[in-house]
Amino acid sequence: MSPYQLRITSKTLHFKSPAGTSRGVYTSRLSFFVTLSSKEHPGVKGVGECATLPDLSCDALPPEKYERKLREFCDGVERTGTIDSEAMRPYPSMLFGLETAMAQFDAGGKPDFFSTPFGRGEEGIPINGLVWMGTYDEMSARLEEKIRQGFRCVKLKIGAIAFTKEMELIRHIRSLFPRERMELRVDANGGFSPAEVMDRLETLAKYNIHSIEQPIKQRQWKDMARLCADAPIAIALDEELIGVNERQKKIELLETLHPRYIVLKPSLHGGMAGTREWIELAHERNIGSWITSALESNIGLNAIAQLTARIYGPNIRMPQGLGTGQLFTDNIPMPLTIVGDRLMMNY
Repeated sequence: MSPYQLRITSKTLHFKSPAGTSRGVYTSRLSFFVTLSSKEHPGVKGVGECATLPDLSCDALPPEKYERKLREFCDGVERTGTIDSEAMRPYPSMLFGLETAMAQFDAGGKPDFFSTPFGRGEEGIPINGLVWMGTYDEMSARLEEKIRQGFRCVKLKIGAIAFTKEMELIRHIRSLFPRERMELRVDANGGFSPAEVMDRLETLAKYNIHSIEQPIKQRQWKDMARLCADAPIAIALDEELIGVNERQKKIELLETLHPRYIVLKPSLHGGMAGTREWIELAHERNIGSWITSALESNIGLNAIAQLTARIYGPNIRMPQGLGTGQLFTDNIPMPLTIVGDRLMMNY
């Protein structure tokens, strides 16, 4: 019998403002939390977040079934003292939560899991400012706020309003900030059809867009391979990676589509172990990557940031997608803060 005990709790988080994507609008988020402790180390604990996004996560289940499956994996850790990452490949959000709890426990309960300059509060991680979907006026106001805050890389979620209106926003940005002063990324969340996508990418390309995430829905490999090869904007894959959990399948996807970038969300793309594997396989094929959060609380956001600092640091240059911890009215306190365009540990 291992020395570990694992307790499961849950919490519903409420968004300050509705978070709009091409799949719909989120107003709340249910997260499960696993707390790992040991009688051999009283007072030390590790907490990990396990949460899915409906209609997106490959391991999304009704809450009762999800908690039951999570309990099975927790019981396995209590029996063996280890996390069976291979068995948990189909359940990335659960794996991520257990990996987080174990990493924090191994670090003596500190939020700095891996003793990096970021984790010690010595340097920040550059992040993009995220402008959620909304009406033209809402998106414009959010954009202006990000610019005021000092962001030099802005990512716009597109696909919820008329494309012409979205282009007005992008034209406005470029009229104020040339490419040298502002990096622009867009995320279509699969919102374009194969018939229209190339025309839209050619229009976007006039404004020096850094990249577009998931321009068409996933599992359209013939069309996506053509886009990755011929599009005038770099293609970054996100949803395309969800549910591709086995190593050989990952290799097949990368070698068939060969995108410019992949965008990793640990709770969707294999936990910490799966994220590392994706990045390793992409690097071998000259494919770039960055890491982003997926509407986690500060517990999950901190874990993703610590992992990002471990993989890419120190002195990370490419902006990551780690700013969503400010979305909730009832978030869990953590020593995280945003200073300008950097996520920092503020002890």
